[in-house]
Amino acid sequence: MIKRILVRWVLPSQAADQRARTESGPGEASVSAGTIRRAAAAACALAIITAVMPRAWAALPPPAAHAAVVLEIHDAIGPATSRYFVQTLQAAGERGAPLVIVELDTPGGLDTAMREMIQAMLASPIPVVVFVAPSGSRAASAGTYLLYASHIAAMAPATNLGAATPVQIIDTGGKAAEPPETKDKADKPSNPAPAGDTHERKAINDAVAYIRSLAELRHRNADWAESAVRQAASLSASQALDQHVIDLIAKDVPDLLAQLNGRKVTTASGVLTLDTRHLGVERVTADWRTQLLAVVTNPNVAYLLMLIGIYGLLFEGYNPGAVLPGVTGAICLLLALYSFQVLSVNYAGLALILLGVVLIAAEGFIGSFGALGVGGIVAFVTGSILLLDRSVPGFAIARPLIGAMGFIGGLVALGIVTYAVRARARPVVTGVEQLLGETAVAVDDFAQSGMVRVRGELWQAVTRNPVKRGDSLRILQVDGLTVRVERL
Repeated sequence: MIKRILVRWVLPSQAADQRARTESGPGEASVSAGTIRRAAAAACALAIITAVMPRAWAALPPPAAHAAVVLEIHDAIGPATSRYFVQTLQAAGERGAPLVIVELDTPGGLDTAMREMIQAMLASPIPVVVFVAPSGSRAASAGTYLLYASHIAAMAPATNLGAATPVQIIDTGGKAAEPPETKDKADKPSNPAPAGDTHERKAINDAVAYIRSLAELRHRNADWAESAVRQAASLSASQALDQHVIDLIAKDVPDLLAQLNGRKVTTASGVLTLDTRHLGVERVTADWRTQLLAVVTNPNVAYLLMLIGIYGLLFEGYNPGAVLPGVTGAICLLLALYSFQVLSVNYAGLALILLGVVLIAAEGFIGSFGALGVGGIVAFVTGSILLLDRSVPGFAIARPLIGAMGFIGGLVALGIVTYAVRARARPVVTGVEQLLGETAVAVDDFAQSGMVRVRGELWQAVTRNPVKRGDSLRILQVDGLTVRVERL
């Protein structure tokens, strides 16, 4: 680079200066001065480059080929987690990273997201290490499957794994299905029939077959894997190492890299020998799209988006032309529907929520004096509880949020009923009905029909008794442009 600057700025300037001295007179010495200015500028540029470039090179991250990619999963496993993992694994493969480490701490999650992550892991040409860390973390439910599917399974001290029973079959009359006891563990049948109905047996047998296939692929303890599914068994880190469930225990990532050196792993591209000496660490965080997906698919956020969407569209329907409530409601409702598409949604609960909101809104138009409002609140709260399966770890609507929304709906219904009662008791101030009970004054004497003055207006009046001019009369009935009156 320095040579380029000298050739580009200094040498041409010197040649130009030489030509100026030989071809021009003393009055054209300004050319030489311009050359000097350009040379000075080039020298300043060189000084700046010399001072800045070493720091710039030092600030650059290490090349991916010399660094292990580390990503953190410290939450329930869902669509955002799956997207984050799969994209990071693909990017690491394209950049030639030697190793991918997943720091895992999860209570479980959705089965579909877990299987997407496992499929990407099994097809990966790069070794994937699932590391349950830091201390105090856990790999429960879906996390156990991920640990079994990894090329190398590691745990930090004071961590645990297990409890991998499918959530829809945990409650079988108060206890989980258990295999029959035998004297010899090796004599246990590989697929004992669990208690429960056919659906439960299908689910548990599918889960057992899946985790056993992963255990056999990675040469890990398949019997304990089955007990984790059938009996919701759990293990500490030291117990897992003793029973050949995991490969090693490490305090942190540097200790993990030190223990991985020289290990052989079998990936989709063949058998690899890990060389983790002098291997750096490159931590990868989720991009904004994944973070937005994580927020949108949060059950509480999706629940609020649905309510905002429903109320916004209702407000727009009752007040056409407001525009903002309708636009906001449509966007929020579409986001909520997308979230419900990837979550485990009970559509009966969703229908009850919609019915409850409609009944609360209808209270303002139908004089039920609270009947519709109470029914709407009951339907709304019941639907909110049933909307998402609470047994899926990390994917349930918070009960305090449901209570708060139900309380707000109750206040809305109470306000509507209170306003309706007050409006009903208030005297009529518009229309023909406001004349009932008003006082009229006779304009002339008449026996049956004549003219009366009401609020400055002349009306045709009929009566049963004779009336004299100036008499005060009470209006009993309004029939078109005629009023029926009687003397006060």
